[in-house]
Amino acid sequence: MGRIIVFGAGGRAGRAAVREAQARGHQVTAVVRDPDRHRDLAATETVRVAAGDVTDAGRVGALAVGHDAAIHAAADLTAPPDVFFPTAARALTAGMAASGTRRLLVVGLASVLPTAGGELLMDTAGYPQEYRSFYLGHAAGVETLRHAGPALDWLVLSPAGDFDHGGTGIGRYRRATADAASRITYADFAIALLDETETPRHRQVHLGVEQG
Repeated sequence: MGRIIVFGAGGRAGRAAVREAQARGHQVTAVVRDPDRHRDLAATETVRVAAGDVTDAGRVGALAVGHDAAIHAAADLTAPPDVFFPTAARALTAGMAASGTRRLLVVGLASVLPTAGGELLMDTAGYPQEYRSFYLGHAAGVETLRHAGPALDWLVLSPAGDFDHGGTGIGRYRRATADAASRITYADFAIALLDETETPRHRQVHLGVEQG
């Protein structure tokens, strides 16, 4: 099978992606800031844990060499969102170009997706505004990818609403417009990520998915 590198492999979305990739027989490089805190990720011989920072283009390029695709599930909650997400997007663009790896899946945020009515979810009545800087940081990261040029084969995929943090996967998902009530488990979201990693059907867009 293929070789997939997962940046932010220690988080919930990243771990789910690693598990799904393993289940499909892929060799996985799980990138985390501190490998000593995530030794459990390398429970089988198909996963290699590596230290890395997704905002470091040189390190991204060195780690991504020889991989068929990359998944970016990293977030740094200690950094300003309007700095972290665009910087990560630029580092991934440059690093993956240097490594020769073209396909990039990014875990996005529903807040910056349009609803059925056309307005962004974050702008709908009653939507929480205390995290707006985080939403806008994600939006800036997506916009950076939009200017990356045709060489990077990227897709931003996000829940259409939010993750079902304690739910059990059902093995199915579907495309959906942004809806605050929509949910998807991490396991089913990982299926969507790996489907698009193995057989790319959508390119250079931000899409939402939900359980179904």
